[in-house]
Amino acid sequence: MPDTSPGPAPIAFVDIPGQIRRLRDRIDERVRRVFDHGQFILGPEVRELEEALAAYVGGGHVVTTGSGHDAILIALMAEGIGPGDAVFVPAFTFVSTAEAVLAIGAAPIFVDVDERTFTMDAADLERRIAAVRRAGTWRPRAVMPVDIFGLPADYAALGAIAETEGLFLLSDAAQSFGGMIGNRRVGRLAPATMTSFFPAKPLGAAGDGGALFTDDAERAATYRRLRVHGQDASGECLSVGMTGRLDTLQAAVLLVKLEAFPDDLQRRDAAARRYDERLAQLVQVPHRPAGHVPAWALYTILSERRDRIRAALAAANIPSRSYYEQALHLHAAFRATSEGPGSLPVTERLGRINLSLPMHSELDVATVDRICDIVATAAG
Repeated sequence: MPDTSPGPAPIAFVDIPGQIRRLRDRIDERVRRVFDHGQFILGPEVRELEEALAAYVGGGHVVTTGSGHDAILIALMAEGIGPGDAVFVPAFTFVSTAEAVLAIGAAPIFVDVDERTFTMDAADLERRIAAVRRAGTWRPRAVMPVDIFGLPADYAALGAIAETEGLFLLSDAAQSFGGMIGNRRVGRLAPATMTSFFPAKPLGAAGDGGALFTDDAERAATYRRLRVHGQDASGECLSVGMTGRLDTLQAAVLLVKLEAFPDDLQRRDAAARRYDERLAQLVQVPHRPAGHVPAWALYTILSERRDRIRAALAAANIPSRSYYEQALHLHAAFRATSEGPGSLPVTERLGRINLSLPMHSELDVATVDRICDIVATAAG
């Protein structure tokens, strides 16, 4: 007789439905309230969420937005950055970071990353700023580090360079909300911070969403104006803005998820520590700099046998992903400010050897061990 017993349970790369099932009753109640009052745009839940997010990070001002991309655009527009200006960004990141710079007419200048943290390399940033100043083609205006895979960048070093050079520092924390350096949470590590609530992020909505964090009340007021067509409270359009509002239904979902967020982060960290325990002798596991607490948006290993490991996982119906194999400085849209292949050697090498394993709050030890067994065999 053929074996008809069910095989191993499928493993999700990011288990959004699993988390929703765990929180479903509370989410349903919150969403029902929105339908009852009918204020679907900038309803009371939006302000409630902004206050809750500010409390979570320990103060400051929070302005929610329609997406993480909207948040970057609004932050750059608020500083008056535009044509002729240079914004320094890493190339080992999602396209939105550099695309937003282009969208406002500025020039993205690509910076290499640190091989252990995958975040912007401070020494290379200094070199790139000096080179742009010597060339005189663009005016250096801002530095936008990206917190990759949930790990905050080195804001002490990067912030010191930005301050010395007179540049605006904007943290792209789309992947790291919930992370910390010392006793300071992401959202309080730079003069301005953006994050994303894309569903797969550590704190994810049921659609697009984002937020901006700042301690500067005037800057926050500008963000609020720009997200609604540049209009002030009287309705006068003071400058070009955009439609960048978070809708009330997303705020309702996020309020429930924010309550569960500390527990979700602990669940992610437990999975990451189990991965570390099983894989540290076989591949390069994620680096945790002293004092840094990642949010574990992704758990990413490095191995010269990356493709072999990826194929073995796929054969076992276990999902994995390699990120930024084509780094941003090699995309056609950014050729005008790119120095081409070979110009960012660490970024290009990381694209060839990185592999992200399943990471979410619903992972248990048995599932992590099942994944690690396949990785161990392929990497050994």
